[in-house]
Amino acid sequence: MSSAVTKLGIKLIREGCANRPFYLIAVTPQIRNSEEIKEQIGTYDPLPNERNEKLCAINLERLYYWIGQGAKISTPLRELLGLGGFLPIHPRTYMTAWRNRKTMLETQKKETKTDEN
Repeated sequence: MSSAVTKLGIKLIREGCANRPFYLIAVTPQIRNSEEIKEQIGTYDPLPNERNEKLCAINLERLYYWIGQGAKISTPLRELLGLGGFLPIHPRTYMTAWRNRKTMLETQKKETKTDEN
């Protein structure tokens, strides 16, 4: 008998309401739209709290275990772990920061032009 080898992935799974997202960090099969969760290893709250902090809780021992078992980390989670210092910073993070900086400078230029008139 041959057993089917299931590829695993570690990804963010959206929970919560329409205007109040909340994410589970979970190990799941890499099958598209799979609802099966092997193990939940953390949570991520993207909305800032009263101290302007976005909270993320991860069981690093389990994360390292699943990476050792061959689980692949999704790109959004790679970005999050890069910002946390657990992985190298993802290139998309640099691109997003560059884009935000460019937008901020453009809005500042528009504000100074309206102030001069």
